Amino acid sequence: PHFLFNSLNVLSSLIEENQENAQRFTTSLSKIYRYVLEQKDKELVPVSEELAFAKTYMNLLKMRFENSLFYEMPEEIPSPEAKVVPLSLQLLLENTVKHNVVSEQKPLYIRIKIENNCLIIENDLQKKEVLGDRKGVGLQNIMNRYAILTHRKMVIEETKNQFSVSLPILTKQISIMENTNTPNEERYLKAQKRVEDLKGFYGNLTSYIIVNFCLMILNLVTSSSHLWFFYPLLGWGIGVAFHAMSVFNYMPFLNREWEEKKIKELMNKEKTNQWK
Repeated sequence: PHFLFNSLNVLSSLIEENQENAQRFTTSLSKIYRYVLEQKDKELVPVSEELAFAKTYMNLLKMRFENSLFYEMPEEIPSPEAKVVPLSLQLLLENTVKHNVVSEQKPLYIRIKIENNCLIIENDLQKKEVLGDRKGVGLQNIMNRYAILTHRKMVIEETKNQFSVSLPILTKQISIMENTNTPNEERYLKAQKRVEDLKGFYGNLTSYIIVNFCLMILNLVTSSSHLWFFYPLLGWGIGVAFHAMSVFNYMPFLNREWEEKKIKELMNKEKTNQWK
């Protein structure tokens, strides 16, 4: 939530200074929240998708901090088989800005790179005095999610001048057990999956309504002659519509029957649940 409120404050300033930048900022903000809602319940996502999202997120931060923030992205994009825990980059990047001084006098440099089958996020260490010794739950949350999926560990390193986090890139699963679910267990798992899908959709819909309502009010208060709030309303709305079609089985081709058939096919082909 604090990121949203900070973003709305930045947007309010941009509307007065540069409406074209305000439109770009709004579009990027809607992309970020759409990605968050789409990926938050997934086990893993391709590294390429996380990097594309991180670039959008960093561009948004760049518009906020301008010459106080600089970042580098890897030039080579890994194959689709390379995966990481979803939204791990966003959390690490947000923590980097939150816990370090970011100013023109002391700009913050962030580097994202791929080395030794790991996705590495490192930054110059310039801790804020108030937050310097606080231990957040974000890093522990990512660690716990990796512990469920793999024996490989997330590595955190801190020196006098630098802080870095290495996220293991997971590429394939190794078979560790057969699927021995009873029919009742399978029905329960299907019902549980259905509930998770519904929760995800209603969460998406709620965020869509709240965020766009805030943007509409902000637009009408600051520049009612230029109704730019329609851009995220339409763009995000299309995503919500497709999300609803998927959850409520209105997809003409990729419906629930196709999904169940594909799941059984994949389960028969590879009974695995551990990554390395």
